[in-house]
Amino acid sequence: MYQPQLYAAALFLMFVSMFCWGSWANTMKLTVGWPFQAFYWDYVVGICIGSIAWGVLLGGGSNFFIRLAQSDSGHIWMAVAGGILFNVANLFLVGAIEIAGMAVAFPIGIGLALVVGVLLNFVIAPVGNPLFIAAGVVLVISAIVLDALAYRRRESSHSAVSSRGIRISIIAGVLMGLFYPLVAKSLRGSLALDPYTVSVFFALGVLICALPLNYFLMRRPLVTGPPVSWGTYRRAKISWHLSALVGGLIWCTGAEANFVASQTHIVGPATSYALGQGATMVSALWGVYVWKEFATAPQVSRKLLPPMFLLFVLGLTCVALAPLF
Repeated sequence: MYQPQLYAAALFLMFVSMFCWGSWANTMKLTVGWPFQAFYWDYVVGICIGSIAWGVLLGGGSNFFIRLAQSDSGHIWMAVAGGILFNVANLFLVGAIEIAGMAVAFPIGIGLALVVGVLLNFVIAPVGNPLFIAAGVVLVISAIVLDALAYRRRESSHSAVSSRGIRISIIAGVLMGLFYPLVAKSLRGSLALDPYTVSVFFALGVLICALPLNYFLMRRPLVTGPPVSWGTYRRAKISWHLSALVGGLIWCTGAEANFVASQTHIVGPATSYALGQGATMVSALWGVYVWKEFATAPQVSRKLLPPMFLLFVLGLTCVALAPLF
């Protein structure tokens, strides 16, 4: 079973996590016109496949399945609960992306998740310099505020939609910040799970939750519009199904890298989670510079973007340095 011993290797994994968590939503951008509820079915399948694939490749091969069979039920339920909570949060996040775009939903939703998750994870496992972590959190909060202001000014002529996008992003962020402490708890104590088995039970929780909840959202969409039928899912292009599947694989790769890094002695879950949630900056870069989500925004809105990115970079740098001091 692969587990890094050096901080440099763990840092690399955290950057992999950051990139994957900030990039998976690009696959959703490639399915324009396909409701996110339909996209989500294949996305969940991708998460489940990815959790098993990484367990086999890096988790010890056949020994991975032996550890799965011998897992402690108490720790299993914590991992499953983490997956359920994540899934609820992620469905809100995907809805927010559809309303407001990546450059808004991620910085507000995942930025808020970073703040909530870091504080809770540090209580569970106080590893890393608290002053550096606190400074990073404050800087990230400042970046979130600037992003929210930029979005509101971009949507000044559509205030109702603007407010809704921000509200859904905030709900997603609070819930997203609560799932990782459950994962961290399942990785600690006697009979604890390892980073590879925890991913499988986490994915199981995502699947268990997605079946009823995503079906409910098909009937009652978060965004305005008619209910989504199963025919909408079945009639989609093969490339759209594959895109959603790849999106799930990308997210799961980021999660696996993050769970493994969190078990490195010098890192801890608070730092690993915080740096992984630097996905906020990665997704904002995609949204602004690739998908041009602010191309038609007024100048007063675009002027807020450079200081927002600077605050994110400074905040993530503080978090990355926390284990070294």
